[in-house]
Amino acid sequence: MAGGLSRTALLVIDMQRDFIDDTSPIRVAGGKALVPNIVEAVQVCRNHGALVVWVVREHDPLGRDVEQFRRHFYAPGKAGAAVKGSAGAELVDQLVIEQDDYKLVKTRFSAFFNTHLHSVLQGLGIDSLVVAGVQTPNCIRQTVFDAVSLDYKSVTVLVDATAAATPEIHTANILDMKNVGVAIKTVQEWRESSIPCIRQA
Repeated sequence: MAGGLSRTALLVIDMQRDFIDDTSPIRVAGGKALVPNIVEAVQVCRNHGALVVWVVREHDPLGRDVEQFRRHFYAPGKAGAAVKGSAGAELVDQLVIEQDDYKLVKTRFSAFFNTHLHSVLQGLGIDSLVVAGVQTPNCIRQTVFDAVSLDYKSVTVLVDATAAATPEIHTANILDMKNVGVAIKTVQEWRESSIPCIRQA
């Protein structure tokens, strides 16, 4: 990878139909509104050499690999959530995995838990992470805290490209992450600080 963000990866987390679409019983309120900002962040990364990592859940149809507290969604007669191969597990409209992107499947909140994400990023020389997606107190927060524990040089959460069930929950968790040294920026703030020449365009 060449470019000004070649040591950076953008983690886009759980932007799948089952978590975003209005008709889904487990949708994250405010998730759909994030899409334009995530599209912008993805484009900045692709234009400037950062790796885009699409972190998604894909579960067994019987829920054998899902957390205990969610297994009732997979009981007989239930459709489950983010079932591998289902429409609900697909990314929402406007979000597309391209050839140079990387797709990572997880079955727990953190993108690092029982996955090979850290080894992939280390192998590519990536030391800075930018995080977007849903939802703030669960998958965003746990991924971010694991990244902090793994000593990534820089961890940034895009405050207007992440969401929770309510604005209050979102704000409280953003504050907790800020208090452990995580940078909290809007997409525009991150873009301008990461690619200074954009400000002069």
